[in-house]
Amino acid sequence: MPRVDDNGRVLREAYRAIAKAIREDRAITPAAEWLVDNFHIVDEQLREIRDDLPAGFYWQLPKLAEGPLAGYPRVYGIAWAFVAHTDSRFDPETLRRFVHAYQRVQPLTIGELWAVAITLRVVLVENLRRLAEAIVRGRAARQEADALADDLLGLGGQPAKRVATALQAFEHAPLVTAFAVQLVQRLRDQDPTVTPALLWLDERLGAQGTTPDDIVRVEHQRQAAMNVTVRNVITSMRLMSALDWTEFFESVSLVDEVLRAGTTYAAMDFSTRDRYRHAIEELALGSGRSELDVAREAVLLATRTGLGAGRVDEPHDARRDDPGYYLIAAGRAALELAIGFRPPATRRMFRAYVASATPGYLGTIVVLSGLALA
Repeated sequence: MPRVDDNGRVLREAYRAIAKAIREDRAITPAAEWLVDNFHIVDEQLREIRDDLPAGFYWQLPKLAEGPLAGYPRVYGIAWAFVAHTDSRFDPETLRRFVHAYQRVQPLTIGELWAVAITLRVVLVENLRRLAEAIVRGRAARQEADALADDLLGLGGQPAKRVATALQAFEHAPLVTAFAVQLVQRLRDQDPTVTPALLWLDERLGAQGTTPDDIVRVEHQRQAAMNVTVRNVITSMRLMSALDWTEFFESVSLVDEVLRAGTTYAAMDFSTRDRYRHAIEELALGSGRSELDVAREAVLLATRTGLGAGRVDEPHDARRDDPGYYLIAAGRAALELAIGFRPPATRRMFRAYVASATPGYLGTIVVLSGLALA
């Protein structure tokens, strides 16, 4: 959350800086215009992240062991890879295929799949922050170039400065591309007295292995690419807010796929399916088995019961044909035994209390009932 809050601060500062430039009738880039015109969408995403991200939730998820994102939740790396692969362009089917492809190598947990939506929002905001910082830096560099050009051309009611004097402050400073491009565009085809400044710029660029024409082309390409990415981020935020993430989750959940096979799971209401999943998460955590293993074991127990139906020595109980019987009902003990589940200490104490209290409780009821009838 501290990073998310910091991203929000940086984005709001960028918005204010661009809005100020607009009020001053300064030219802004198409990417800056996209950001300002749609900032209400960005603000809404920031609020949703703060409201929907439980404290400490990320750190309960499996972590990446290596690479530049080592130590971060695995789902964070998946979201970064998706955003980088698509240039921040969100499409539900593309994301679905992306997650399916990842799970062919490494299945994701239920918690990770639920975290995909909010993690994508976090990554898109992070990417937009990077772009906003570049927009503000570029605007500042162009403004600095404008001030230098005004000094050299004697604009703003001031006499023109000597080229050597005006350039002195820039002799040892890094030559920012946006600054150089703006200066070229301002000084070309102007008073011959500024020609030494253009020659100075040619020399500095030559030392970097480039030319004025080259940097103008590169800067225009960079601006076009930035405009596309900012537009993609904003559009993706809008599309993600409209998507039914519950449907998406269940379409990529391998646990759901196991539970749907040969059972009535798909026909159940969402709250029941969610109870099954919560039980699987708990059982996996307490047994050291994967969630997929737990789901398969529950289905296997239900299948064995179904295959054994019809025996004369035992009436068939149709409830046992459903994996939910072993996940959230009376068959839970059989599943716990099958997977080696060890409940938390608090649950063990509660179960022991119930087991010891029940005979006495029932005995009391019998005695009191007898007295009442006497």
